[in-house]
Amino acid sequence: MLAATQERPHLALLNDPEPTVELVDVTKRYGRRHGAVTALGGVSTAFLRGTLTVVMGLSGSGKSTLLQCAAGLERPTSGTVRLGGVDLSRLGRRRLSVLRRRRVGFVFQALNLVPTLTVAENIALPLRLDRRRVSKERVREAAELVGIGAQLRRLPDTLSGGQQQRVAIARALITRPDVVFADEPTAALDPATSGTVLGLLRQAVDELGQTVVVVTHAPDVAAYGDRVVLLDRGRVVAMMDTPDPIALGRRLHEMGSAR
Repeated sequence: MLAATQERPHLALLNDPEPTVELVDVTKRYGRRHGAVTALGGVSTAFLRGTLTVVMGLSGSGKSTLLQCAAGLERPTSGTVRLGGVDLSRLGRRRLSVLRRRRVGFVFQALNLVPTLTVAENIALPLRLDRRRVSKERVREAAELVGIGAQLRRLPDTLSGGQQQRVAIARALITRPDVVFADEPTAALDPATSGTVLGLLRQAVDELGQTVVVVTHAPDVAAYGDRVVLLDRGRVVAMMDTPDPIALGRRLHEMGSAR
């Protein structure tokens, strides 16, 4: 994997009194009564403006559920989620959908690119879905930011996996969202391409002041983060402001051995 950027010019923002996303005592249960499964058990954490947070844990630790609750894709069973100071529990389905379109960007492992649309059309899709004017210049700027400015007329299936991931990142950034959530964005990529993709997310933080949250099970990803939130069985077991991939690897191994 490519080396992570060592400089953090935006670190003064770590003390921002208003986090981009805040979870307070968030619990998420699936099922009822004796058959209920607790995916999150009283999680409290925050994702701060202009930082890259890595949410890490073994399979079944609750990290994807945390992302879904933080992004407004799932409603918690109890607790509070605030995005940009807005309490998501107070929003109806329609207003919540509008908020996600305008203030949240997503990069998923499956990418979800539309195969019949060009690269430019895929990047512009969030704006079109929100019935907003699509500027060709804005689409080109997003594409050039991630290094695919020359690929705008191509279809996704003519691109490499790394290029497709770049399209997904550009699409997530096109609305200039409050936060970008990336769920296992490098799981299907080779180490060199993974490093490039993570470097682009790091660049969005350092150069654009973007808030990025990466969910992963891979300790190497921590090298790109300002902070790691470590989950085990639906609870936060550690928060690290100076992530060490080697120490994290050991901790994950110990957690797996204890199961």
